[in-house]
Amino acid sequence: MTRRRRMDAPRIIDPGFLLRAYCAGFFPMAGGATGEIGWYSPDPRAIIDLEGFHVSRRLQRTVRAGRFEVRVDTAFEAVVRACAERDQTWISEAIIESYRRLFALGFAHSVESWSGGELAGGLYGVAVAGAFFGESMFSRRTDASKVALVALIERLKAAGMVLLDTQFSTPHLSGFGAREIPRDEYLQRLAGALAAGARFA
Repeated sequence: MTRRRRMDAPRIIDPGFLLRAYCAGFFPMAGGATGEIGWYSPDPRAIIDLEGFHVSRRLQRTVRAGRFEVRVDTAFEAVVRACAERDQTWISEAIIESYRRLFALGFAHSVESWSGGELAGGLYGVAVAGAFFGESMFSRRTDASKVALVALIERLKAAGMVLLDTQFSTPHLSGFGAREIPRDEYLQRLAGALAAGARFA
């Protein structure tokens, strides 16, 4: 069951409000023709255990081959807009601007895969203390988003972060070791991550 709340909020979400929502276990999605923003806290909640992250041998070879140049935070808005390029999307213009402002404050981040000087894939999310809340990913070339995810995991481990929240489970993420846990367990893990002395760097 997904706990959902509506909010009568301004078009752009206040950065402080957005961060407090994440710290309470909620995240926003815009839906419908009106772009109304709803706040969600799924039960169960999907996470990737950093130590249990699985990379196939084929993907390991792709990473080692250096087919993509990985960059961090060099094209944040472009990544978010690329994630929104689909028939049905929850990423509205209000969502894009809200996260752009969060990025300017140093809380939202993108991990990007580049090839031939072009953005080939990537992901973005929000980092608070020892938690990273993954929002969305996209790929324009085979394995581009997967390489970005591998780079993200390495960065989180190096920074001492302990929680990677993927919100919902998908077959794609399950292949990397994503699993669902009860909301109560997620909130306990979240509290521990927020108390951790870590920082996305």
